[in-house]
This record gives sequence, structure tokens and C-alpha cells, in this order.
Amino acid sequence: MNKKNDADLAEELDRAESDTNATENVDESDQLIEDQQQRIRELENEIEQIKDTQLRKAAEMDNMRKRLNRDREMIFQTARESAVTEFLPISDDLLRTLEAMKNASGESPYLEGVQMVANKFDDILAKHNVKRIDEVGVPFDVNLHDAMLRQKPEDESVQSDTVLQIVENGYIMGDKTLRHAKVIVSE
Repeated sequence: MNKKNDADLAEELDRAESDTNATENVDESDQLIEDQQQRIRELENEIEQIKDTQLRKAAEMDNMRKRLNRDREMIFQTARESAVTEFLPISDDLLRTLEAMKNASGESPYLEGVQMVANKFDDILAKHNVKRIDEVGVPFDVNLHDAMLRQKPEDESVQSDTVLQIVENGYIMGDKTLRHAKVIVSE
């Protein structure tokens, strides 16, 4: 009976150890699963942070590209305006020469030549969207005109603040006034 009890006891002991090992294995397995799930959450958070960073950098690059294009266009426009402004006195001189030649001698080959040069110059100005401010009889506009003198008009029907005479032509390029027209304005 002792042998049987010893065998039963040994068998019970083996079962108890096996249950303990199984419980330990289950606990280790649960801990391993929990650790893996924690690592997955950490990696998902890291992925979200990387995505956010990449989106911000892409937006920043897009904004920088747009800003550079805007700056480049502004520099180009400023350079073009500056170059055109340098040539405006030449246009004025050509127009004055034409007027003087027409008043002095009528038609001549020189007059035709100067007229051709003036026309080419006007074509180039038009190509660059430059318009001459040379209208008489229009209301005075501080954005376009610079009043040099105020005088009484010869015709009493002319309203006050009307451009009577252009002393020097003005020019606009697109929306920007390159040079204000110097004018005489009615009182």
C-alpha cells in the first residue's frame, strides 16, 4: 500500500507541477501578448507622428515654392518697370521732335523716318502693356496726374478740376503708374 500511495502521491505531484507550469505558461503567454500589443500601439503612434511630420514638410515646401515664384515674378516685374521707365524720356523726345518737325516744315523724309521710329517705340511700349497718359478734357485724377498749374479755362463750360493741357505725358503699365502726367488743371 505504501508503494501505491507513493505512486499516487508522485502522480499527484506531477499533475500539480504540470498545472503550475501550465499556469506559468499561460501567464507568460498573456504577458507576451500584452507586451506585443503595447509595442504595436507605440509603433502606430510613431507612424502617425511621421505622417504628420511628412505632411507638414510637404506643405512647407509647397509654400516655399509658391513664395519663390511670387518673389521671382515680382523681381521680374520690377526690373521690367525700371527698364521701361528709363526709355520714357526718349519717347517724349521723339514725340516733341515730331511735333516740331510737323510745325516747321510739313512733310519731309526726315519726318517720315522719325515717325517710323516713334511708331516702333510705341509698338514696343504696347507689347509691354504700357499706355500713355495724354488725354485732355478728362477729370483730374491724383493716381494718374500731377498738377503743375491751375488756370481759368478759356471755355466757361469746362468744369473745375479738368485736365486742360498735358505738359509731359505720363505712363501706366498694367495697374501701376510708372510716371504721372504733368498737367495744367482748370480752376
